[in-house]
Parts: sequence; C-alpha cells; structure tokens
Amino acid sequence: MTPLTHSDHTTPSSRSGDETRSTPANPDGPQIDAIRRLTDRRGVLKAVGLGVGVVAGAGVLAACSSPPVQPDTSAQSATPLSTSAGVTPSETPSTGSAAAGGTPTSQVPVGGGTIFAATKTVVTQPQAGTFRAFDSTCPHQGCAVATVADGKINCPCHGSEFDINTGDRVAGPAPTGLTAKTITVTGGSFTVA
Repeated sequence: MTPLTHSDHTTPSSRSGDETRSTPANPDGPQIDAIRRLTDRRGVLKAVGLGVGVVAGAGVLAACSSPPVQPDTSAQSATPLSTSAGVTPSETPSTGSAAAGGTPTSQVPVGGGTIFAATKTVVTQPQAGTFRAFDSTCPHQGCAVATVADGKINCPCHGSEFDINTGDRVAGPAPTGLTAKTITVTGGSFTVA
C-alpha cells in the first residue's frame, strides 16, 4: 500500500450553485485541520479583531458607567447634607400648607444655601431676602449635590458646579443646570413645592 499524498485525494466542497472546488484531504485528521484553520492568517486576524473589539467595548462601558454616589439614607441623613455657613438646619423644608409652619428662613445663610437630603432639595439665598429652590439631583449622572460654597452648588461625583441664583451650570460635565422648584416665603418661613 502506498502512503497518501495531498495530490492523491481531494474532497469536493460546494461554494454556490453547481460550482465545486477540490481541497486536499488532511491525512493528519480533523483536529489538525481545525487548528490550521484557526491559525491561518484570516483566523488569527479574526481572533485579534474580536479581542480588540471586546476590550475596547469594555473600556468604553467602564468609562461611562461609574455609579452615582447615593446619599446616606440612615437616620442621620434626615438632616440636610450641607449649609454654607454651618447653620444647623431643620430636617426638611416644609412642603405643605402653613399648618406645618414652614421652615425658618434663618436656616438658609445669605450668600449660600442648605441642602435638604430627605426632599432632594437645595434652597439658596443669593442676596438677603431672595430665596431660590432647586432639585438637588445633578443632571449629569444623578448624583446628589453635596455642598454650597462660594456662590456655587457643588456635585461631588464629577465636579459639576451650579449658580446659587439661577441653578445654571457654571462648570463640569452636567449638560444642563439644576431643575428649579417653587419656593414660597411667608414671613420668616418658607415652603417648597
């Protein structure tokens, strides 16, 4: 018996329609044939391309998916997160009628503000007697703003800063300013709706 060579045996493989071509049979077996297909130039390029695509895709997702920092929801967080003048504020700004009495305006320092975590509200007093209220959720990735200082409301997550008078974005990646809320001042107290 004579040993087989590549030229002795061929196997037909169909491409399209009636067209066929002959490929040499592999005397080493199907496993070697599979290894050769995976390690040929096209196989290596496909594997490298897939690997690069997966790594690049994972990098993009990781860069854009940092989790938002959520405020502490324990009993301690019932008080506001921050005031710019160290005033001890009430637990939440009143959101109801005058029966609740409202929150004293003295809890919001002139030129600064107070963040009320329980109601996701920041109340500012840019000038004496002028009060503004904003949603405390940063429009960038939903983090809660954490401080009011130097005429700005500050988000700790990615550095966005907002004007205490208008809520407009001053710096950082936030695409817009903070959402305004309705504040009503009656005498020495305020309510936010």
